[in-house]
Amino acid sequence: MIADIKPRGNGLLLLAVVGGMFLAMLDQTIVGTALPRITAELGGTALYTWVVTAYLLTATVTVPLYGRLSDQHGRKPLLLIGMALFVTGSVLCGLAQDMPQLIAFRALQGLGAGALMPLSMALVLDLFPPDRSARVQGALGGVMALSFLAGPFIGGVFTDQASWRWAFLVNVPLGLALMAIVVLRLPRLPGTGGGRPDYLGIAVFTVAVSALLIGLTQKGDGGNTWTSAPVALPILAALALLVMFVLVERRAAHPIMPLHLFANRDYTLVMVISFCTAFCMYAGVVFLPRYFQEALTASATESGTRIYPLTMAMVLGSVLMGALMSRTSLLKPWLAMAPFLLVAGTWLCANLTTATSGWLLAGWMALIGLGMGPMLSGLTVAVQQAVPPRHIGMASANLTFFRQIGGSVALAVGGTAYSSVIGRETPLRGPAAAHAEAAAVVIPLLGVTGALVALAAILALRGGRLERTTAADRQDTALAAQV
Repeated sequence: MIADIKPRGNGLLLLAVVGGMFLAMLDQTIVGTALPRITAELGGTALYTWVVTAYLLTATVTVPLYGRLSDQHGRKPLLLIGMALFVTGSVLCGLAQDMPQLIAFRALQGLGAGALMPLSMALVLDLFPPDRSARVQGALGGVMALSFLAGPFIGGVFTDQASWRWAFLVNVPLGLALMAIVVLRLPRLPGTGGGRPDYLGIAVFTVAVSALLIGLTQKGDGGNTWTSAPVALPILAALALLVMFVLVERRAAHPIMPLHLFANRDYTLVMVISFCTAFCMYAGVVFLPRYFQEALTASATESGTRIYPLTMAMVLGSVLMGALMSRTSLLKPWLAMAPFLLVAGTWLCANLTTATSGWLLAGWMALIGLGMGPMLSGLTVAVQQAVPPRHIGMASANLTFFRQIGGSVALAVGGTAYSSVIGRETPLRGPAAAHAEAAAVVIPLLGVTGALVALAAILALRGGRLERTTAADRQDTALAAQV
């Protein structure tokens, strides 16, 4: 029983949970700094973006599957499977001899990463009651922000001082240590059970989301319009398959994604907020480094350090959100403040030029980070309040899923707008000024739009105080669901 775990055991388990989540998110950012060196050594420049896309695709597709299967069969076996796949993929990536091999091994790594993020959040909800999990979720949100801070810097250090292969191999000893903690400390608890897996639903969902991400990636790469065959055909196929998926899930005895959860207004609104806040996150962590490198001619490693005001403020905002929720047992008032900070910070970035003061930009980035941090920690607690215990794994997974899909859409929209501005301004003002203008257009476009839609959804959430149930209460409820 989770309730029987001693506090000391909980602390060590929390370390493993946080560590697994950190590794999964770190791998989304650490590779970007090393990619130029990787392509120089392995060749295959045309496959540049697929090193990132392969990981994102498999990690995104498997997130809801891990969440649902962990609800049915328990967290421990699914978490260990994910960790094993992630470590194996990391070893193979570090040994890759050409770009096709690296892309294939990154896809394998993503298959494991899809378990680490959602199951980490679900385990926190299992192990801690809401009055304590609010503070812990603040720490987890800080870890997410820390991964954006550490990834580019660590990738640059490994690439410059050792080899790009260590950007992958560093996961191996850390991953094995975390697996040992899970094996020894996390008890095997039953899930809610279930009959034959929804194989048809899994297959349709996997192909649909894969097609959607491929289409969006082709659009974000630039050079394609929304009506170009490499963009339009995968997206149209994805939409048709998603309709088919809904029909399949409505008839499935044990659906991989219970659609009835979306009848819960608060649950659906939280997913909308997660999707929209990805626009704000990617506006900062993707396009600001590009501004530093292209407009200010900073190195990749230097651009990773220049974004520290944003990522450090994300850590601070997340921790503050956890402390405020824990102290007041309130969620909605604190969550509603975040979009105002996001609007302010991203709107001010409309003033970006090649001559913008570094100190002034640091203040704008801090506003974005302080607004983003509460979104990372508060939404998981909001989901905990919205669904019954037996669906917490699925709900936590969908938070990650909708955030990653939102990020893919943001990159496609932002990439299109960025390329348009570059094409228009470069002949008139030169490349550096053109990149500054592109950042000044794209960051407010994504950030303000995402924040305003998120604010509307937050205001529509039901209010009330956080429930104070115990882990034993939630586990008893989950066991009762099997009777």
